[in-house]
Amino acid sequence: MRWRLGEGARPRTAPAAVAPLGSRLEGVRRIAVLRAGGLGDLLFALPAIRALAVAYPDAEVTLLGTRLAAELLQRRGGAPHRVVQLPRVPGVGADPDERVDDRAIASFLAQQRAEGYDLAAQMHGGGRFSNPFLLELGARCTIGARTPDAAPLDRGIDYVAAQHEVMRWLEVAGLVGAPPVELEPEVGVSEIERELGLAFRGQADRPLVAMHPGATDPRRRWPIESFAELAAALACDGVRVVLLGSADDERRLCGHIVDALGLEASVAGLVEDASGRLPMPELVGLLSAADVMVGNDSGPRHLAQAVGTRTASVFWCGNMLSAGPLGRQHHRAQISWTTRCPVCGADCTPERVAEWRCEHDVSFVGDVPVDAVLADVRDLLGPAPGAARRGPGR
Repeated sequence: MRWRLGEGARPRTAPAAVAPLGSRLEGVRRIAVLRAGGLGDLLFALPAIRALAVAYPDAEVTLLGTRLAAELLQRRGGAPHRVVQLPRVPGVGADPDERVDDRAIASFLAQQRAEGYDLAAQMHGGGRFSNPFLLELGARCTIGARTPDAAPLDRGIDYVAAQHEVMRWLEVAGLVGAPPVELEPEVGVSEIERELGLAFRGQADRPLVAMHPGATDPRRRWPIESFAELAAALACDGVRVVLLGSADDERRLCGHIVDALGLEASVAGLVEDASGRLPMPELVGLLSAADVMVGNDSGPRHLAQAVGTRTASVFWCGNMLSAGPLGRQHHRAQISWTTRCPVCGADCTPERVAEWRCEHDVSFVGDVPVDAVLADVRDLLGPAPGAARRGPGR
């Protein structure tokens, strides 16, 4: 039987897009994308970067980013084709009031102007600090997002707080006729990284769960007591749990989980604290080898999803809107609907927080029950139809 289009249906003649596509540019050979920030911020921009690379196949795409971006993406293949590390720039990877080396910034801009960029894309934020910096690159055309107080670019969209970050930057790429080629960030895993990850598995038939209790914003952190209760329940199920963390406060959080568990699970070898000792290749490898990753809205959680690992997450409702996974077959999320500060009662909806936030850094996701997250992890660890994982490479 041959399927036919239904009455009134028309074959697609143009690629799907987040918004109407702008006109393409001619003669584009060099593209710069500005994206500082953390690991999650970087990953949110990847689909838009790759949309530009596909739309302009003759162009080299350079990411102006952080050391972390270079560690993750350099020599990985595909777009971005090159990563150039930014100096400390106020409001662009550094605090707006931070004292910086103005000569280093001027030297960096001079070097980048010499590259002769045809297109420069601001995928960093609302543009108050990043748009003037982008304009200093001297590109033939500039695109990006802007708040009312930001310098205008050649083509731009309004920066609206209540928008998913991946969609925001795909919409920016669409300003120059670049439709999406992927809707979720993807990071290929090398054979070396995969071998490093498999070394963590221990017994091949024992499930492995990676657990990351940190988040840049303390309000996004599920309570340590909840993580400890979850880790204990998984250990009782015979699951091996590896705790992840990089910064000093994350190592402290992981230490508190181990302390809360007591000696029994740790001695049995089912809970291991790997915080502070995983360089990027080992982190990518471990996340790719894990059966499930459990975490808050954080960079490692987003990286786990990008390398093809199932995730069980705890999200605040505002962050779910801007950074949550799009699908649910492999990525479960328990959401806290707290919209007012648990301490002072201040309105913390996304639009309000974009203008002002109270001073309290208490958890906004403490009401998410452990049983709900545990059920998600157990479900993801079980057999799932059509759940084939991606292999090495993209």
